[in-house]
Amino acid sequence: MMSYLRLLLFVLFSSFFFSGCGDQESEAPIILPTNLTVQVEINPDASGKVTVTATADKANYYVIYFGESSTETGLKTNDGKATYTYTSSGSFTVRAQAHVTQSDFITSSKVIEIQLGSSPIIPSTGATSPLTYAGKTLVWQDEFNGTALNAANWKFETGTGTNGWGNNELQYYREENTQVDNGYLIITAKKESFQGSNYTSSRIVTSGKKSFKYGRIDIRAALPEGQGIWPALWMLGSNFSTAGWPQCGEIDIMEMVGGSGREKTVLGTAHWDNSGTPASFSGNKSLSSGKLGDEFHVYSIAWTSSSIIWYLDHVQYHIIDITPAGLSEFQKEFFFIFNLAVGGALPGSPDGTTVFPQQLIVDYVRVFQ
Repeated sequence: MMSYLRLLLFVLFSSFFFSGCGDQESEAPIILPTNLTVQVEINPDASGKVTVTATADKANYYVIYFGESSTETGLKTNDGKATYTYTSSGSFTVRAQAHVTQSDFITSSKVIEIQLGSSPIIPSTGATSPLTYAGKTLVWQDEFNGTALNAANWKFETGTGTNGWGNNELQYYREENTQVDNGYLIITAKKESFQGSNYTSSRIVTSGKKSFKYGRIDIRAALPEGQGIWPALWMLGSNFSTAGWPQCGEIDIMEMVGGSGREKTVLGTAHWDNSGTPASFSGNKSLSSGKLGDEFHVYSIAWTSSSIIWYLDHVQYHIIDITPAGLSEFQKEFFFIFNLAVGGALPGSPDGTTVFPQQLIVDYVRVFQ
């Protein structure tokens, strides 16, 4: 009898247990986030600060890793936004995780290049130029005072131009690479990825704002250095937009080609159209010692209806006769272009010896007529 009761109880208990298990609802499947994207904005002041923005569908929160330490703890953020300041230069992988739960997430990453830099070193020595010349009047100047580029004088040209601005240059020109500080214009070339380019810099022009025909022009500047670095202070004919190059004419007041010991040599060149063929006439002058970036130098031209003369620190080194009819381009108004190129047909590309960032520093530009 007792055995029968035990068997009956066992059957009833087993029936209740398995029936209860069968009544439990199945857990809902985890649905992972989708469409995760990661954007990284690098502060242009070379401070190493970055802003990361991660977005995804159906994410409850995000965890961001910045890749500077192998033992870092990810930064948790509900809105996918985070900032971080790197302490060293180099390539880093920024990784974002979009989470549903702590263990259920998707990942996306982006490689960035960080170039730390301190404030530009402004040379304390170098050549200067006078504020007056006999028989001439100072008709325009920019001393780069204030805290921003004077919009009445200058505008930016941005992007990569056509075929690297016609020279296979490698940089992307941005407004952010120009600053005006303590009486100096500073254009900075950086090694950073932006819009498909591996370098950034700036290019400013007076086109449509300030144009000149003839005069004495003085530009006091300190130059950058390094293989592939190509600063230029130059002018194009104001009819460039309609006539094109070289029909508009070009006057290169200063060019310097970086690398291979060339940082001691300034180039001065005139370009024009010779019956449908580009023509040019160039001169150069080298320092006896040091580089053009060691201190300030004054780059000048004296332009009249008969000639253009080039000077380095008031010493003539090149001249062209512009009276022939075939050089009529130089009897018209021209505007200024200041830029710092990286790479291109003339200097070649940067290499492992090139140090970034590099700066073109301009103290002033003055026009006398």
